Amino acid sequence: MTEHPPHRFERGTDGPKVIVAGLDGSDSSLRAAAYASGLARRQGALLAVVYVQPVMPAGAAFGVPVAETTGEIAEELVAEVRAAAERVRGIWDVRWEFHTLRGDPYTGLVTAADELKADAVVVGASESAGHRFIGSVAVRLVKAGRWPVTVVP
Repeated sequence: MTEHPPHRFERGTDGPKVIVAGLDGSDSSLRAAAYASGLARRQGALLAVVYVQPVMPAGAAFGVPVAETTGEIAEELVAEVRAAAERVRGIWDVRWEFHTLRGDPYTGLVTAADELKADAVVVGASESAGHRFIGSVAVRLVKAGRWPVTVVP
């Protein structure tokens, strides 16, 4: 029998220890976070919820307060995640963290997954028609082949 080297995402443990869920406030990303939360609960894993604040230099050039707007979105998402966690307190116990980075969603999720040593990444299916031509974040993560990726509709 030939021995095969372990896959890159194998951390030498049974089941995932860190699950990254991409969250941008869309309905599909909220469903993805809920799905990832269930996975984390069942596996006893840490749920790392990640919001990547878009960088829009063109908007900033026209005087649009982009940093304040994306910061407000991040605060709203944290409040939503906290409220959801509070609703299930005592029923389910899920360890979770909220991370926010700046940049494009794909690069931000890759950076977070690498830094957190993620065992799995969960994202929502794209709701943008333009992604049929340039590729969605989910498709790019799958093509990267660095972690198991679950795409939630």
